Amino acid sequence: MYIRLLQSLNRLHPRTWDFLQLMRMDKPIGIYLLLWPTLWALWIAAEGVPSIKNLVIFVVGVVLMRAAGCVINDYADRNFDGHVSRTKARPLASGKVTAREALILFAVLIALSFALVLLTNATTVWLSFGALGVAALYPFMKRYTYYPQVVLGTAFSWGMPMAFTAETGELPAAAWLLLLANVIWTVAYDTYYAMADREDDLKIGVKSTAILFGDADRVIIFGLQGLALLCLLLAGARFELGLYFYLGLLVAAGCFAWEFHMTRQREPMVCFQAFLHNHWAGLAIFVGIVLDYVLR
Repeated sequence: MYIRLLQSLNRLHPRTWDFLQLMRMDKPIGIYLLLWPTLWALWIAAEGVPSIKNLVIFVVGVVLMRAAGCVINDYADRNFDGHVSRTKARPLASGKVTAREALILFAVLIALSFALVLLTNATTVWLSFGALGVAALYPFMKRYTYYPQVVLGTAFSWGMPMAFTAETGELPAAAWLLLLANVIWTVAYDTYYAMADREDDLKIGVKSTAILFGDADRVIIFGLQGLALLCLLLAGARFELGLYFYLGLLVAAGCFAWEFHMTRQREPMVCFQAFLHNHWAGLAIFVGIVLDYVLR
């Protein structure tokens, strides 16, 4: 139904679908993976009652910044995506959208995101420049380092301290534990994503943690997921979260165990499904946080 709704927008202009695909609006998984940790932080910062204004700002901001990240990623990879079976049909790689059009769209999305941040406070505005820098830097990192997933994790986590400063005007030390947990978790699930493309990446010379970890990939991913849960446990103790939060972590741990089991043959599409499955872990943790505040 969601896809049909997006496709109906093509009636506005015959090229609308090309730009929606460029922004990856037809694949909302990235929105979820960015949204849940941002909402973790917003709910904890507001002690379970975030302002409607901040909730709208951060939800819309997540959608816009994820779209901007996809656009600049495809711009950076426009000469690579055509050589990868999973990405060769993307609008930039297939020539449906030009590089100039992509840069214009990126600028528009960033401008809209910044307009939203201006509705918060000065501290959050200053933090937003870091978000822009990391998001723009990430797509180029796979050329120079085997750790582009760390940069992605930082980009996907930057909204968390911004949620604290927007809601309270302050940034407690324990908020960095939440950010660290999300960076580690992002490295883990994006390594599953990179495992799906590993053979193509090796051919074209693109680097990733999947290539770096080699045959130890699944064990390292599982260990990273466990470390992320440990950081969340420590953060939960600092923020005095209770039973339902820990139950959410338990469900997330079950998700991670399922992914570890299912990827034992390292089949590319199964690894990709494991990446997608992390959305449920993030949702479980968010539901646990919400219930913990509601049912106190």
